[in-house]
Amino acid sequence: MASLKELRTRIESVKSTKKITSAMKMVAASKFRRAQLTLDKSELFQKMLIENIKKVLLELKTLEKEKGITFMLPKMLVEAKNPKVYALFVLASDRGLCGGYNTMIAKTAKKRIDELKSQGKIVKVFCYGKKASSGLKRFGVTDIVESKDAVIKKHLTYAEAMHFLKDVWETKLHYHADICEIVYSDFLTGLTRTYLSKQVIPFDIEITENDTNITKVGNAFYNYLPDKLELLKNLSSMYMRTSMFEVLINSQASEHAARMSSMDNATNNAEDMISSLTFKYNSLRQSAITTELVEIVAGAEAM
Repeated sequence: MASLKELRTRIESVKSTKKITSAMKMVAASKFRRAQLTLDKSELFQKMLIENIKKVLLELKTLEKEKGITFMLPKMLVEAKNPKVYALFVLASDRGLCGGYNTMIAKTAKKRIDELKSQGKIVKVFCYGKKASSGLKRFGVTDIVESKDAVIKKHLTYAEAMHFLKDVWETKLHYHADICEIVYSDFLTGLTRTYLSKQVIPFDIEITENDTNITKVGNAFYNYLPDKLELLKNLSSMYMRTSMFEVLINSQASEHAARMSSMDNATNNAEDMISSLTFKYNSLRQSAITTELVEIVAGAEAM
């Protein structure tokens, strides 16, 4: 059984740990709120941009049917007929203490790599964040071409997003990749997130039956300036930039939320441990006092 001194030392140690985890939770919460605010602002713009791209695409498809012609769409919208080479960009963090966040990123990447290889594809992996490469290596992934520090240093800036987009595009050209995908965490709520691999080049905007009426608003007539193809090219370029920003801000919000939740759990566990150790300490101390009193009484009776 531990002595009173050992229990006191352990209680003080756990209290010190609790102060650290509590402070880290507050810092993560502050960063999370900022990332969430940025995410909320960007989502509406992204949604409106997608609707406009769909609108132009539907107009072009209508013209193709009417005139029996085929338009040359921007390269960012055209997927290779038989894609062979895939470039996978894995986004994790440089630091730990965020629960299973980095592990889930690595698991998602490993699963996607296995899927592509089973289809006979060539996969080249590019890691961003120290925990990305170390996590994949633990799962036995040997296709890592390059490892870099995390894209985001403090809070995501537009310049960081554009620098990452440039990296992705140059990697696609250099390695002749047909498809570029990003493995990251998509933020849902402060407690929930989903881990996925998203195709970003060429990006895929699916048009469903529900979208067939987006070109009609009552009796309104749409005119395009510049022409539809030029407008589609400009919108596609803009979507590529905003999409990259959205991926990164989702990744950052998820990381901060995971760290906040992890530090909250650690703080609660520290409180439980302090209560348990304090109870043991008081019980042991009471037992020691009782023993001393018995010995004093026995000594007095003997005299």
